[in-house]
Amino acid sequence: MTVSWFTSKKIVMQPSGELWQGAVRILHALADAGFEAYVIGGAVRDLVLKQLPHDYDIVTKARPDDIMAVMAKAGFATTGVVGKSFGVVVVTVPEGSYEVATYRRERYGADSHRPEEVVYADTLEEDVTRRDFTVNGMAMTVDGEVIDLVAGLKDIKNKTLRTIGEAEERFQEDALRLFRACRFVGKLGFLPHRSLLDGMASNFKRVEGLSLERVRQELDGLLITPHVAKGLDVLVQSGLADCHCRVLVKGEYQPVAILPELHHLVGLPQQPEFHAYDGWVHTLAVVQAIKPDLTLRWAALLHDVAKGMDGIRGSNKGRITDRGHDKMGAEMAETILTRLQYPKKMVDRVTWLVSSHMRFHYFVNNQEADPWKWMRKEAQSGHFRKSSELKEAVLQMAEVCAADVIGCGRPNSSTDGTYAMGDCLAAITESMPIHTRDLAYGPELPALLGDQTGDMLQKLLVQVRSGQVANEREALMESVRRKLARKAHKEL
Repeated sequence: MTVSWFTSKKIVMQPSGELWQGAVRILHALADAGFEAYVIGGAVRDLVLKQLPHDYDIVTKARPDDIMAVMAKAGFATTGVVGKSFGVVVVTVPEGSYEVATYRRERYGADSHRPEEVVYADTLEEDVTRRDFTVNGMAMTVDGEVIDLVAGLKDIKNKTLRTIGEAEERFQEDALRLFRACRFVGKLGFLPHRSLLDGMASNFKRVEGLSLERVRQELDGLLITPHVAKGLDVLVQSGLADCHCRVLVKGEYQPVAILPELHHLVGLPQQPEFHAYDGWVHTLAVVQAIKPDLTLRWAALLHDVAKGMDGIRGSNKGRITDRGHDKMGAEMAETILTRLQYPKKMVDRVTWLVSSHMRFHYFVNNQEADPWKWMRKEAQSGHFRKSSELKEAVLQMAEVCAADVIGCGRPNSSTDGTYAMGDCLAAITESMPIHTRDLAYGPELPALLGDQTGDMLQKLLVQVRSGQVANEREALMESVRRKLARKAHKEL
């Protein structure tokens, strides 16, 4: 794909690919029937940024009934109107399915997210000016010409995120746009315009009407963005993270705090010998340094959440200390993620990563530490159901702790030892059974033992964990034979 810049404001794109060809079919069908139609929104933004769109949304002057009639005549299937008040028709062509929406205007009321009234509009300008951000407000013709009525091209050039029209009004209409702003800062790496930031706080009260599910979806989207640190910084420093959304419980709405536990990290001093940054900048650096996996990024975000808390922050000979922040941090992480209604499996894993990250650092930096003893303890803890789960967890721990090292901002820091320890612990877990299912016995063992199988497997589990018996088929059978021989000898 190429971009042609003209001396005027006109820009012509040359998109390609199967997905684009499907959009072309629909645009041509509508144009041939006399209806104005454009590609709109994120696809245009991505093309201008020289990125490959993952879908193409289309807007048109045609009403939904007209869209369905035109598509039927062209031989394309439609699903009818999706969300009748929004006038969206899903059209299926050989290249895939596309959303085709009628131009519309919206009027918002008491609801913090959904418009109170939606009416069809007659012009592209009416449709564009009701959208959220300038970078998402550009349209494109079937010939690739960008139609920019909101200065989106200028903001892309300046790497700026700005609302279409007054920010306070856009956020008042739909409070979820506050979180979308943070997500798009993280997605694009753009700086939020001052007007956008100034328009946020006056609408924080509107956040109380947003559902937890919607807010959590935006948080998840933000956490896996390429420039996650920038988006999180807006979320926290604007005060948005201190807000409450709501969840329906037994027919009544209950307030849910979003992430107020993060704000105290902003400007929190740390011991300069180990940290070049304050608590919040360090946290951002750690989250940015880790790969975009939701579990890992939550663990990175919360790994130091208890630093500076009463009972944790201290001083020893003039040096800042936060002893026990890993344990308290794990308790806070469990509270936060449970409150936000994440799956228990994910809550447990993030909690374990937060609680264990300082122990992992200790093992990396102390050769006398016994990794076998640690893994044996974890195997017996009941926290993990099988060896493969423990292996996955220690490899995730290596990722978190490597990012933690990078996030300290100290020159000449190396993560080689961190990853090596992760590999070492992972190798140990392969021979450290957690459940009797992890024992490498064959069918001959239960055939030999009959109803004694369960008791014998528990004994073998203890022996394998302690290193007395190898977790190998023949070694396990040999141990059983010895036990049976000793038992027979005693019975004589």
